[in-house]
Amino acid sequence: MSSIADWLASLPSEGGMASDATLVAKGAELYKSKICHTCHGADAQTPIAPSYPKLSGQNPAYAVAQMTDIKSGARENVQTAGMKGIMGMVNEDDMKAIAQWLASTP
Repeated sequence: MSSIADWLASLPSEGGMASDATLVAKGAELYKSKICHTCHGADAQTPIAPSYPKLSGQNPAYAVAQMTDIKSGARENVQTAGMKGIMGMVNEDDMKAIAQWLASTP
């Protein structure tokens, strides 16, 4: 069995797909450059207002769904009104990277 595992490990990756570590690093950069930290805190755990959500440790699929809904206007309330403009600067790949970083935070 170990020889099969060794052989599989030696195969080259197919490329084109960012590794989780790469996505997490990109997400950390985007979280800052897209100014998410301004309201949700540098650590995604200390938002500036009690009504703003803590984002750290969030399920990535849920985070992407929420960002998508805010961007499209499917989710609208007082809190999301300010986010809609910001989400206009965030594409789907950016959302996925940010979500991976959020999921990696404690």
